[in-house]
Amino acid sequence: MSSLINGLNSDGIVTLNRVILRPEYAVEDLEERVAELCENVKTYHSDTGFVGGFVMLNSGAVSNEGSTVGQAVESPLKGKEALIVTFWNSFEQHEESHRSKTFQPLFKKVLELCENGNEEIAYDMLWSGKAYTKEDAEAARAAKQKYAQAA
Repeated sequence: MSSLINGLNSDGIVTLNRVILRPEYAVEDLEERVAELCENVKTYHSDTGFVGGFVMLNSGAVSNEGSTVGQAVESPLKGKEALIVTFWNSFEQHEESHRSKTFQPLFKKVLELCENGNEEIAYDMLWSGKAYTKEDAEAARAAKQKYAQAA
C-alpha cells in the first residue's frame, strides 16, 4: 500500500458517515456544524489516534462511463448528501473519541440535520496511492507495452 494519507499506518482504519440533509436545512448548516465537530476532533484527538479526514458533498454528476445502473443525468441527492470520511490509527481510538464529553454535544448537533439517522462504517485500508509523475507514467506505459509483447 502506498501512503496517500500521510501518517496513516497500513493497519489504520477509515470511517465513513453518510449524511442526507433534512429539507429544512441548508448545506451551510452542515458546513458549520461539521466544521465545529472536525475542529474538536483535531484539537482533542490528533494525539490519540486521529490522522485526518475530509467531507464531500454530492455534486449531482453521475459517471455514465463508470456506472452500471443506468444512464442517469443527475443524482437526485445533489446538494443534500454528504460523506464524512476520517482516518484513524485504530478502531478503538476512534470509538474512544466518540465517548468524549466534548465530542458528543457537537455530534448530536450534526445528527439533527440528518434525514437518514447515522450509521458510521469502519473500513480497513487495502490500498491507497497517488498519480504517477508524467515521467513515471510514460515509463509505466513503456514497460507495459514491452512486457505485454513478451507474454
